[in-house]
Amino acid sequence: MAARTLVVFHAHPDDEAIATGGVMAKAARDGDRVILVVATKGEHGEVVEGYLEPGEELWERRVQETHAAAEILGVSRVEFLGYVDSGMMGTPENDAPGSFWQADVEEAAQRLAAILTEEQADILTAYDENGVYGHPDHIQIHRVGLRAAEMAGTPKVYMGTVDKDRVKALIAAAAEAGEAGDMPGDLDPAEFELGVDGHRITTRVDVTEFVPLKRKAMAAHGSQISDSSFFLAMPEDRFAVAFGQEDFMLVGGDPAKPETDLFDGL
Repeated sequence: MAARTLVVFHAHPDDEAIATGGVMAKAARDGDRVILVVATKGEHGEVVEGYLEPGEELWERRVQETHAAAEILGVSRVEFLGYVDSGMMGTPENDAPGSFWQADVEEAAQRLAAILTEEQADILTAYDENGVYGHPDHIQIHRVGLRAAEMAGTPKVYMGTVDKDRVKALIAAAAEAGEAGDMPGDLDPAEFELGVDGHRITTRVDVTEFVPLKRKAMAAHGSQISDSSFFLAMPEDRFAVAFGQEDFMLVGGDPAKPETDLFDGL
C-alpha cells in the first residue's frame, strides 16, 4: 500500500502530543507520512521562573520542544504558520496585532492550504467548533482548518474533540474508587465544557498501544508539562485509560457508521 499523508493542525506546542499523539504515532508506525502544522509558538504559555536559560524566550524553548516531541511521534515535517499565541479567552492578548485570534481566516487558510496541496494530504485534523474547550486559538483552528481543507480539496477532514460522556464516566469511576483529581487549568469537570456529547463522535481510535510514546511526547514539552502536572503525575495505568482513546468527528460523516481509524475508507 502506498504511503498516505496525515496533516494534524494544532494551536500551540504540546497540543499535538495531548490530543493526537496516538494517531500520529500509529500513522508513522504504519508507514504513513505525518505532518504537524502549529499555528503559534505558544508565546503566552506559563513557565516556572528559572526554567529558561538567561536571555531565552519561551517561544524558542517551545519550538525546540515541539521538534523533540515530533521526533518521538515519528513526524516527517513540522511547520509553524507564523501567528502569535492569543492567550486565554478574555485576556488582552486576544486583541494583539499578529495574534491568531485576530488573523483573517481566508489568509490563514491559504497558508495551511498551500501545505495541504504541497503534501497532497489525504487527511486533515483540526478541532471542533468550540475548540474542544473554548480557547480562542483552538476555535480559530476549527475555522481555518476547515476552510483550508475546502480550498485544497483534502479528502477527509476531522474535528478533533473529546467524548464528554466518556469524560463524565471516567471522573465518576475515579471518584467511586477514591482516585478523583483536579482537571488541568480551567477545565472544571462539574461544568463539562470539554468536548462534545458522545453521540456526535464518528471516529474513536484506540491508541493504547502508543500511550508510552504519547506520554513521552508530552514530557518533551517540559516548559508546560512538568512531572508534577495533571498529565504526568497520573499513574501510568490511569494515564492509559484516560489517554488511550482519541476522538474525532468526520466532517460529513455519520455517527451511525462509526470508524475506528482515521484512514478507514482510504
